[in-house]
Amino acid sequence: MGLVAFKAEDYFEISKNLDIFAEVYKEVNTTYVDEVKPGELIRAAVDGMLQSLDPYTNFYSEAQAEDYRYQVTGTYAGIGSTIRTIDEYVYIESPMDGFPAYKAGLLPGDKILAVDGQDMKGKNSKEITEYLKGKAGTSLELKIERVGEGELIKSITRENIKAKNVPYHGIIENQIGYIQLTRFTPNAGKEVKDALTHLKGQGAQKIVLDLRNNGGGLLHEAINIVNVFVPRGETIVVTKGKFEEDNRTYRTLNGPVDTEIPLVVLINGNSASASEIVSGALQDLDRAVVVGRNSYGKGLVQTTKSLTYNTSMKITTAKYYLPSGRLIQRLDYGNKVNGKAVAVADSTKKTFETRNGRAVIDGEGIQPDVQVERTTYSKLTQALIRKNLIFQFANEYRSKTDSAVPPMQFDITDTDYSTFKSFLADKDYTYTSDTEKRLESLVEQAEEENHTTLLKGQLDAIEALLAENKKNDLQIHQNELKEILEYEIIKRYYFERGKVEITFDDDPDWAKVKEILLDNAEYESLLVK
Repeated sequence: MGLVAFKAEDYFEISKNLDIFAEVYKEVNTTYVDEVKPGELIRAAVDGMLQSLDPYTNFYSEAQAEDYRYQVTGTYAGIGSTIRTIDEYVYIESPMDGFPAYKAGLLPGDKILAVDGQDMKGKNSKEITEYLKGKAGTSLELKIERVGEGELIKSITRENIKAKNVPYHGIIENQIGYIQLTRFTPNAGKEVKDALTHLKGQGAQKIVLDLRNNGGGLLHEAINIVNVFVPRGETIVVTKGKFEEDNRTYRTLNGPVDTEIPLVVLINGNSASASEIVSGALQDLDRAVVVGRNSYGKGLVQTTKSLTYNTSMKITTAKYYLPSGRLIQRLDYGNKVNGKAVAVADSTKKTFETRNGRAVIDGEGIQPDVQVERTTYSKLTQALIRKNLIFQFANEYRSKTDSAVPPMQFDITDTDYSTFKSFLADKDYTYTSDTEKRLESLVEQAEEENHTTLLKGQLDAIEALLAENKKNDLQIHQNELKEILEYEIIKRYYFERGKVEITFDDDPDWAKVKEILLDNAEYESLLVK
């Protein structure tokens, strides 16, 4: 009886506030001094309402249906390439192997001048995307500008593009197989299964599953992926929500491929949702060693609801719990300060145990078994990336060099680096170093305390010394700059494959993975209490 009474009161509040909203909407639409757009008003109201809940509960208009479909399925009709904006133009970033952009011979660095005769100057990436997408089988004419070749015309026929969940797998070294998983759309589990089977057939005796920068996707695909490495019947995740149908236990349903092969999972701060289910479940079951940095911390489950007029919404309906019983949600959206969710309080966090009795904590995402310090770039490197100067140099490099050795053999030579420094000679890439920022703070403090006159000579001398030393930054930071140059250049020859393979020799995560997997005793010790 109490529940019915509560529901009645609840529905009264809903009805009352809908009436109030309708009156406000009518008054604004009728009497506001400037002309308003009713559709935009409603959309702003809907978005504002949902934003007060959490970032994952979203409304999708009919026009946004295609974007949402791509999020869920990884499928769209277009040319199959990523793009980026530099100043007033959009450039080809990286064509996807085997798709129309690749078949048409587009290269990273190609500037898009026109689509079907329409000038693209001043249009952003989202606007260009609308021109490039279209019904499969239809054609478009792309006018591009390529460094060293001038203006070119490319005729391209759109296709249905299905982005791969596993864009790369291979044996890297020492019989270590590597699987890169970038999304959880349909068939993700099958792609991981096929990749593992293929690697084992090639002689792989140890496996690395890379979930770094994977923001998640379909829950059932996460279960399927864990199932590749663990037996049938294992509980992988439990969901708990408001309604009985949201309370579910998800278990593995199929026979695994290999339950014994040594396995390392790579994660970082951008590994979220389904990535955390996979890494967390494998950790809780002591089936894998997790390496990297703390994951994002998203323990919320969304359900898609179809609405009227071909609209839809994605709404949070449950929380998920890993095999140990822990909830990895990092932010408490029911507890906000100044409109922002706060982190789960340390006092409320609980310690759980993996199957072997190792301690794991809830409320913090997935904590790696082995932490690797995050790579941070110098202010110089950040400035060169932000100004797109490394991207532009790679374009020039490609225009003068027809081919490159395979990615794992490719290195920037000292001659190449000298050419890069010459390229930068007339470029603007001003930046403020950390030391200069501290000096600025010191100057401000001296002014506040009336010590400027006393310290002026010393401060000016330090500033001059810093300015002189800054001239050497290109030499001081040449190793990290060479790494980034290698990455940007090699993808102009080997596209997606190149982007992956070029990173192994300089990746601290990979160095730690090798250290663990090449020492059986260390690997085993990390999986026991």
